[in-house]
Amino acid sequence: MHPAPSVIVFTTLSGLGFGLLFFLGLGLPDVTGWVAFTFFAIAYALAVGGLMASTFHLGHPERALKAFTQWKSSWLSREGWCAVIALVLMGLYALGVVFLGQRWGFLGLLGSVFSLLTVFTTSMIYTQLKTIPRWNMKLTPAVFLSFSLAGGALLAGQVGAALPLLLVAALVQLGYWQMGDRALAHSGTDLGTATGLGARGSVRAFEPPHTGTNYLLREFVHVVGRKHSDKLRIIAFGLAFVVPAILLLLPFGHLFALIAVLSHLAGVATSRWLFFAQAEHVVGLYYGKR
Repeated sequence: MHPAPSVIVFTTLSGLGFGLLFFLGLGLPDVTGWVAFTFFAIAYALAVGGLMASTFHLGHPERALKAFTQWKSSWLSREGWCAVIALVLMGLYALGVVFLGQRWGFLGLLGSVFSLLTVFTTSMIYTQLKTIPRWNMKLTPAVFLSFSLAGGALLAGQVGAALPLLLVAALVQLGYWQMGDRALAHSGTDLGTATGLGARGSVRAFEPPHTGTNYLLREFVHVVGRKHSDKLRIIAFGLAFVVPAILLLLPFGHLFALIAVLSHLAGVATSRWLFFAQAEHVVGLYYGKR
């Protein structure tokens, strides 16, 4: 699919923001007052900023509120509800921590749960799409959740938790790439199954459906060369996991911590670009792009 910048920003920033909110809800780091205010401000800036960026990809942003009415059947609607509940709960929890010096544990725990649920529901928007076998895998939610937790631990300054979480996220990413590269072939989908003519023999296109580009090609067919994707994967993996892990193993310093967070953010954004750019929508079969 065509990797829209707004969607990349949304999935990257909101994942980190809700990941940080998860740790703050657990009382990590154990801070109050204006120090706590700074952590919550960063978390809300990332989470809300990401959610706002997602509206720019909508054809009619003014109708976004209608999404909340479809929570029984729509993962997008469930994501919206989980995000609102998480932000409200964590906002109330933050009031106690920042201004009253009170840590309302149950409220924080509930906010942490809904923060993770928000990330999970976001991932399910893509996982449910059978038309994109590379997304329609059990590892897709694992990628979103592991990235969110690893990034949240980094932002929360939890070095002890960040290192193993970065390792888990790195392994999940490698597994996702390996399985994803074979997903379309293993799905059994080809031009024969797409047209329903496969039982009659080998099916091939007599001529292209269009002589020029169209909406489907612009939105759902984006081809990335193997050499370019391999280079981008190395960059994403190095920035998201290797560089932050090395910096965390060095003597702690605020400068190293900042560089680790920025490196992880850049790596996740690169990985997310690949996530969308390499989405092999089956509609590409009709155009000889798969």
